Amino acid sequence: MSKTTTIPFSKTNFFSKTICDYLEQETSISKFYGNFPDLDGFKKQLEEKRLSVSAQTRMTLVNSLNKQYDGNTVSEKTSNNIQSLLKENTFTITTGHQLNLFTGPLYFLYKIISTINLAEQLKREFPQENFVPIYWMATEDHDFEEIQYFNFKNKKITWNRTASGAVGRLSIKKLEFVFDEFSKLLGNSINAKKLKKLFSDAYLEHRNLTDATRFLANELFGSYGLVILDGDDADLKRQFLPFVKDELYKNTAYKEVSNTIKSLEKKYKIQVNPREINLFYLTDELRERIIFEDGIYKINNTTIDFTKEELEYELKLHPERFSPNVIMRPLYQEVILPNICYIGGGGELAYWFELKNYFDKVEVPFPILLLRNSALLISDKQFKRISKLTISIDELFLEQNELINKKIREKSKIEIDFSEQRNHLKNQFKKLENIAKQTDKSFIGAVKAQQKKQLNGLDNLEKRLLKAEKKMYTDLVERIKSIQDELFPKISLQERTANFSEFYLAYGDDLIPKLKEALKPLDLEFTVMEL
Repeated sequence: MSKTTTIPFSKTNFFSKTICDYLEQETSISKFYGNFPDLDGFKKQLEEKRLSVSAQTRMTLVNSLNKQYDGNTVSEKTSNNIQSLLKENTFTITTGHQLNLFTGPLYFLYKIISTINLAEQLKREFPQENFVPIYWMATEDHDFEEIQYFNFKNKKITWNRTASGAVGRLSIKKLEFVFDEFSKLLGNSINAKKLKKLFSDAYLEHRNLTDATRFLANELFGSYGLVILDGDDADLKRQFLPFVKDELYKNTAYKEVSNTIKSLEKKYKIQVNPREINLFYLTDELRERIIFEDGIYKINNTTIDFTKEELEYELKLHPERFSPNVIMRPLYQEVILPNICYIGGGGELAYWFELKNYFDKVEVPFPILLLRNSALLISDKQFKRISKLTISIDELFLEQNELINKKIREKSKIEIDFSEQRNHLKNQFKKLENIAKQTDKSFIGAVKAQQKKQLNGLDNLEKRLLKAEKKMYTDLVERIKSIQDELFPKISLQERTANFSEFYLAYGDDLIPKLKEALKPLDLEFTVMEL
């Protein structure tokens, strides 16, 4: 069993005030979400959602999933989970993610493991219900630049090509160059060969990015019963048409989200802003905004346009061509799934907080929002280096200069802290100020100015002394910088930069089980894990 430690998210200094206030259940943010992610909240959420999912919705979902999985190897657990969605006592726990090349950042794993673990925990807590973990593939996203690369040991491996339209429909021909580049870096160990086969099977044996990503996620998590869903589906979108029409003709999302933002932005940073129509028009070649001008519905950057009557016909004939943007995608998800919880990162939850009033207006239950697990993975060798430097887990998250100064003060044979002198100086000037009050009050300003000058002088002397000591302990400074730069590449969380393959190379098939054992979704704390 790996050694794990947890610390509050707020102590990492990597999470926003929005998220920290949410986790602390501050009243200033409470009106922007529904039930909180604790067992009492889940109990309430189950009853709210149970009444809103029809048998037809479940049937359509299962039929679509069966079609999407056609030709894939499906584990018994995943197959059972799909079929269980027909039952009125089955609910989903959902996470979503872009179709990053070879999973992209490490937190892709944390999102899905959080989802799987929560489904299992809720089954233990509510044995009369079933819970299915869902990975919603962001197949309709069109930001190719965000997904076309992954990092391996500080080297960026990039899929160079031009792209337009939805990324899920992109052909993945000619990825051999990326495979060759990655292979050279991996070496020829047993785990390296497994990674090469996984990449090859996913990206060299499938026709588009959706199919490749489904295969990859299924290979990594199918044994745990993960169900992978592609929302770019005509039958699923047909169920969403009433909300699409509401958006096209009434602009409900724009009105409700705009009003929420006015209230939310008084204390919190706004993540996304709505458009008057929060839908794209989607074909194999393009994904462009729908704009209403002069009584005509126009497709941005094209010559395509529709009258209202023509648009009605297009909706009926091709529902798959209407793609929700970041504002409407959450609603689409909640309409077609028996979902009770969405698991996402801090940025994702921040825009979900903008949507609560919109959900209420269109009468769709707002899901519980859960911050995904986050983790810092530390190897045994790295942990030994940290121990030799007498750096605690909490101290690892300090700003680098602050950490170095703290350790130099601890190591130095002389006292690099002039607090005592400062207090003595302040007392002396307090006496001078009292004398000034009794003689000439105009003298008080001069006393205060002199006090500030003397205190600044002490500050400068302390900084110079600390700088001199740093030169004495150059090796210590470099070792602190080295370990912190390794664990926090580019002054960011490891999970936002590193790819899982780097850790799989070292730990192989044990990696995901170790992570699954360590990550506790309802603990609501950051995990530090010694592998």
